[in-house]
Amino acid sequence: MQLAIIFGYLFLMLLIGIIYRKRASGSPIEFFLAGRKLTPVLLFFTMAATNFSAFTIFGLSGAGYRIGYAFYPIMGFGTGFMALSFIIIGGRILKLSRERQYVTPSDFVSDRYQSPLLKLVFSGILVLFTLPYIAIQTIASGKSLNSLTGMPYLTGALLITLFIALYVGLGGLRSIAWTDVIQGVMMVIFTLVAFFIIARGAGGFVGVHEKLLETNPEHLSRPGAGEVMLPGIWIGYLVLWFFADPMFPQLFQRFIAAKDENSLRWTVILYPIITTGLFFLTVSIGVIGKAVFPNLPAEQTDTIFPLLLKTYTGEVLSALLLTGSLAALMSTLDSQLLTVTSIITRDFPHPRLPGRLYSRLIISLLALTGFIIAINPPATILGFINKTTFNGLAVLAPTILGGLYWKRGNTYGALGSILVGEVLVMLFYFSVLAVPGILPVIPILTATILAYTVISLLTPGRKENTALVYPPKGVSLLWVGIFLLLFILGNDFWNWNKTPDLFLGLPGWVWYFFALGFILSGVYAIFFKRIIPLTEKGNRQ
Repeated sequence: MQLAIIFGYLFLMLLIGIIYRKRASGSPIEFFLAGRKLTPVLLFFTMAATNFSAFTIFGLSGAGYRIGYAFYPIMGFGTGFMALSFIIIGGRILKLSRERQYVTPSDFVSDRYQSPLLKLVFSGILVLFTLPYIAIQTIASGKSLNSLTGMPYLTGALLITLFIALYVGLGGLRSIAWTDVIQGVMMVIFTLVAFFIIARGAGGFVGVHEKLLETNPEHLSRPGAGEVMLPGIWIGYLVLWFFADPMFPQLFQRFIAAKDENSLRWTVILYPIITTGLFFLTVSIGVIGKAVFPNLPAEQTDTIFPLLLKTYTGEVLSALLLTGSLAALMSTLDSQLLTVTSIITRDFPHPRLPGRLYSRLIISLLALTGFIIAINPPATILGFINKTTFNGLAVLAPTILGGLYWKRGNTYGALGSILVGEVLVMLFYFSVLAVPGILPVIPILTATILAYTVISLLTPGRKENTALVYPPKGVSLLWVGIFLLLFILGNDFWNWNKTPDLFLGLPGWVWYFFALGFILSGVYAIFFKRIIPLTEKGNRQ
């Protein structure tokens, strides 16, 4: 019965791909960008579902198990604050893509810097560092099906990967957008239901946390178990999300596919609300799991969610609820496969094959590559993608930001910064370099930004298209101060190293971040109402 429910869900996703197959065959714009017609509802769900991956369900519950609630604000508030980059980068890219007909993230780089070499390097980095992220979706699918149903790890990983490759190859971005709506709703509702069932089964939400306060108080306090979330690590994650997330090619391409600025605005406004709520559920499930299974080895902690489902639910309900976690990883993997395919087919030389046939061949090869990487999975999802995907893609941010807002930024600066940054990523990955108490992204980005700035200032421009540069206008120092204040409030060091007092089962500082997430959403709404109309009026004039 468990497998029947899972297969039913997979065939439903495949059916959506079949429904949109004819429209997806119309043109590359339709296949890769859904005709540039992602409405506010579609854009919000596909942006959120695409960003909320296996990391959201399995990685965060695993982090909650190992670290405790100290990891929650980094995700809930940190990812919500990251949506500010959707305004800074996404808003401008959306407008330019309409005027200049961009399809891939590298199209802007090519248009702005007028360098075929830089475009190839930029595209190559996007592809290379997205592959580990593709792999973790495959890893999580295999582990979750194995933990709940007993299906062999590689069989489960191959099964999910195969179905995703099929519906992506059939329906393109439009099918992905609609499956993301379904999968986004499922992810939230089923995770919420699973949370209540697990909390009740573990002895009640308040009761299990009172027990943890006695046995594992570090899971309820700052800086977490093993003092993992020290100030340098904390700030490092906030910086990492802000610079890395908008560089995810599957998110960047959503800026290009949005119907209009209104679609992007609603996505930004609602983003802190969904991150504040959903990320709490998954981290909390992991914390509760610490009370239920106190001695899991590190390599099993990312399976705490299906393990708890198996413990507290029957076969039918556990399989049904597991589809919510599968929705998280599938809604990311499908977008990654499509976006990376668009980059490979449009930015690199390729054989003379019919467009759709070649695209579907690349989708299949990418899915296979992710599966091959998943054959030897890492111990934890969090550590793996932090060292690979997040750091590697964050290096590209200065090239985009400098290209959008600084006329002196040139090709040499961009190439030099990428080279410096990626060399440092490799040195930190292989532990040649280490900075205790600080995430590697801090020195990596510092060196990358310096390289971009200094090299651009010391070298002559080539044929860069500075007409695309948009010097910041219309935003007062007041708003800069407001967002800076929110960033400071997100680093609430006054709550650290204190024995927590529980209110309704949770430490007071967790409730603080609930409130801060909703305040952030309100600030975004006011910002769009007060500032953006003035900017648009000035542009029309």
